Amino acid sequence: MKKLILLLGVVLVFGTIAEAKDKKKKKTETTDQALQLNNSTALPTTNGTPSAAPSTTLKSDDMAFGDLTHDFGTVLEGPDATCKFTFVNKGTEPIIVQKAQASCGCTVPTYSKEPIAPGQQGTIDVAFHTAGKPAGAFNKTITVTSNAGVKVLNIKGSVEKAPASSVPENTSMIKTN
Repeated sequence: MKKLILLLGVVLVFGTIAEAKDKKKKKTETTDQALQLNNSTALPTTNGTPSAAPSTTLKSDDMAFGDLTHDFGTVLEGPDATCKFTFVNKGTEPIIVQKAQASCGCTVPTYSKEPIAPGQQGTIDVAFHTAGKPAGAFNKTITVTSNAGVKVLNIKGSVEKAPASSVPENTSMIKTN
């Protein structure tokens, strides 16, 4: 009887080890398949075989900006300096702006989330916050990512400190000196 219990225990241990190895192998295969999908340009179909990735005929030049740089010249500290970059879709399919990211937090780009049809115009509005900026030159970039590629826009200029008379007088009871 003891031999039978010992034999059943040994079989149970080996069976558990074999099952754990099988689960680990399946998990590794699933992870490898997921990594292959993330690294490939092909998309899976319902039968598990890869299909061709959606293609676009758009090129970077199809998002044609009039100017890639805007020079504000000299601006006074305080109010925002704003400008508008306009582009034309010269491609054969709609351009979708996915994001516009400024090189720093003092520059805020906004854009339409709607697709820009072929032949139509789109805009990227840019606001540069001058309040609290030190006097001197500035040069900022805005990276625009779309299904037509990446374009880099530039804004530049110089901030001039606001005149002392335009700064409101401190009338609080707390001394700042």
